[in-house]
Amino acid sequence: MEPPVIRFTVDTPLPSGRMRVAATAHGVIWAAFHENDTEQMPEGLDLADPAAVDADRRARAVTQRLAAYFAGQWRKPSFELPIDWSLTSNLQRKVLHYLDATVPFGATITYGALAERCAGFDPEMARSGQAARLVGTIMATTPIAILIPAHRVVAADGLGGFGSGPDALPTKRWLLTLEGCIPPTLDWDGPEV
Repeated sequence: MEPPVIRFTVDTPLPSGRMRVAATAHGVIWAAFHENDTEQMPEGLDLADPAAVDADRRARAVTQRLAAYFAGQWRKPSFELPIDWSLTSNLQRKVLHYLDATVPFGATITYGALAERCAGFDPEMARSGQAARLVGTIMATTPIAILIPAHRVVAADGLGGFGSGPDALPTKRWLLTLEGCIPPTLDWDGPEV
């Protein structure tokens, strides 16, 4: 019988290093790459042993999908993994669902455009810019990083933010370069794009 929650790490080529992931019987509930994101991680069984990760179907599916993505081999619109949305609020879930369903690999959308297209925001909030700022907060606090592509949401005048920590913007830049949204620089260390 599978444990109710498993927690495991996934090695990545990201400037931020490894990702920490948690999954329930319903799907991935949490994925983060910043060390300070661990306070949101659900309690559960830690799988540090690679053989144990390989034996757990949930961990194996996430690990394989992320490995293909980081190698430049997964270019589908979404990761096609089950998601457990129980750590998200109704509005956050609505915005993240819309983002995942409509902004595919290799595309970006601005905070304001996502707020406008996703609906659910008061028209006055949209006009004043409050809706765009709220979308920015939702992207910064998503409990399921990368698998739900908050990195594809950018500011109208540049990259925008990407959580906290010194490696946040370099990680966002790396992901957008991998997806072909930003041209690689001379120091690009990822797969051919």
